[in-house]
Amino acid sequence: MTTHKKTRLPFGMWSSPLTASAFSQKVSLEDVQWDDSSATLVWLESRSGKGVLVAKKMDEARRELTVDHNVHGSLGYGGGEFSLHNGSLFFSARDGRLYRRSLQIEQPAALTPPFGGCAAPRVSPDGNWLVYAYSDGKTDLLALVDSQGQQWPQQLVRGADFYMQPAWSPDAKRLAWVEWDHPHMPWDASRLMLGNLTGLPPVVSKTTCLAGGDDRPVFQPEFSPDGRWLSCIVANGEWESLVLFDLQNGGQRVLVHGEGFSLSQPAWVQGMRTYGWSRSGREVYHLRYRDGRASLWVVSVDDGSSNAMDVLPYTWLTQLSVSPVDDQLALIASAPGLPDRIIRWDGARWHSECFSQVDVLDENWLPNPQLLEWAAPDGARVTGWYYPPCNPGFEAEGLPPVLVSIHGGPTSQRPLRFEPEVAYFTTRGYGWLDVNYRGSTGFGRSFQKALFQRWGEVDVEDAAGAAQALIDRRLADPARLVIRGGSAGGYTVLNTLIRHPGLFKAGVCLYGVSDLFGLSMESHKFEIHYTDWLVGELPQEAEKYHAWSPLFHAEKITDPLAIFQGGKDNVVPPNQSEEMVKQLQRRGVPFLYQLYPEEGHGFRSNETIADYLKQVERFLQQYVLFAR
Repeated sequence: MTTHKKTRLPFGMWSSPLTASAFSQKVSLEDVQWDDSSATLVWLESRSGKGVLVAKKMDEARRELTVDHNVHGSLGYGGGEFSLHNGSLFFSARDGRLYRRSLQIEQPAALTPPFGGCAAPRVSPDGNWLVYAYSDGKTDLLALVDSQGQQWPQQLVRGADFYMQPAWSPDAKRLAWVEWDHPHMPWDASRLMLGNLTGLPPVVSKTTCLAGGDDRPVFQPEFSPDGRWLSCIVANGEWESLVLFDLQNGGQRVLVHGEGFSLSQPAWVQGMRTYGWSRSGREVYHLRYRDGRASLWVVSVDDGSSNAMDVLPYTWLTQLSVSPVDDQLALIASAPGLPDRIIRWDGARWHSECFSQVDVLDENWLPNPQLLEWAAPDGARVTGWYYPPCNPGFEAEGLPPVLVSIHGGPTSQRPLRFEPEVAYFTTRGYGWLDVNYRGSTGFGRSFQKALFQRWGEVDVEDAAGAAQALIDRRLADPARLVIRGGSAGGYTVLNTLIRHPGLFKAGVCLYGVSDLFGLSMESHKFEIHYTDWLVGELPQEAEKYHAWSPLFHAEKITDPLAIFQGGKDNVVPPNQSEEMVKQLQRRGVPFLYQLYPEEGHGFRSNETIADYLKQVERFLQQYVLFAR
């Protein structure tokens, strides 16, 4: 056995086969679903910001179904782009229209006019009607159009501020959906609604609220194949339950009681799924989320017994889809050493159907993440995933520079999954720590609600706590720590540099919030009242808004700062970053500012992503590796 001697070079200077260009070529896998009349799998790939639908029938080659259309859910942050019925595909495009095409050779035909935004199309069991979520930016509703696009769309349900996840009953006589109102977000307070349908075209003649309300959010209504049950995930206090509502006798039963695990993820986008009924209706397959990991289970409807299914080596799973033809399963799966892929369960074993990127690294190049724990000032347990530098060709003396990464949302989390940007830097000799600060999801509602009216306080405490934990455990060079984050994470980056100058050698902020007043007045409809929950209501809490807005305290930033911004960002508008840059420039603080004119909230084009990585790497070399 030949042993290759490692080259000794300083941390951060190691050469890596994962180039910025290779990194940027990855395909983002957004959703996967089964057709209900054949064993055909359809999934959505995002390529440099363009959504493309791909179909694959078992044992056949893949086929691309959309060429000229950018498949994209155009409500809020997107999602809910397509659905399938009896060999036909229905999808939402960037132009705001809904389209239909056969899974056979056929050009897509528009069903709706190019006005407003559409998402979450669901087809009636007889194939004649399509219900979908619609918004013109001010008014949201559920709309109805015939599946051939021969009639003008009509309003079906309106009155709430938002709608999500419509579902037809098997006899097409009922419709279920999730709705909620300002100032809430769907994971804070939402309602499960059931409507009776009559006439042609169908109209909702009666509505009933079955579950949900203040501090009791609901998620993903689905009807059982025989129509007896309406299932839904309902908050049960600290965790969640999968509840069955008996539509024959009006009763209900808890099928899965979440204790120490969650059954859903925050509904930032339309079309999210974490469970599905078997073809017979006797089982429900579902995902469980605990401490940043996901597992797959099947529960019997008859006796409530649950069994875990083996999904190793995968640690993170999303968008579960159950075939109504033969109970095959499909998921988007990942693990720290395995990039996102679509996997299929055929009843005996798992198959990989699609990969998100070309394999350029084997497992020897990817670090084994370590769970890092520390105590917050209030005694709460805070955790993060630490990825040490890893490159089989190099070694270094001393302790490495480490990027402390703060996730966005802030109602989100950093799970145990493959993160290409992590691999980009760890193969170059940097460490990386993903922080799940108080307010993150997946650790119970009390942990999530710890951020209530304290955004800008507890997240900053936990970012500083993460740095200290790295130092105490001798995992990082105390003089070469970097804090990095995007959106809400960028807000934490700015506030941490203000309140803890010198703790981090530099900061990297992607489209970060700097002015809470501006955010509360200029953000899009979905989040326009989000700061009411995170910070407090105006004008009563104006003093807090001022105290926690980085823009008004930018004179306290002394550490070098790189800021990246999209020119078409309607969540955090460019002026939020531009005002911060003016402050840094006026005071002579070292900074880098890069505006990408065609990007929105989050970077999607290959060229932008490659440029971002190169600029960050140069920035870190100049202000972290080589700085005194």
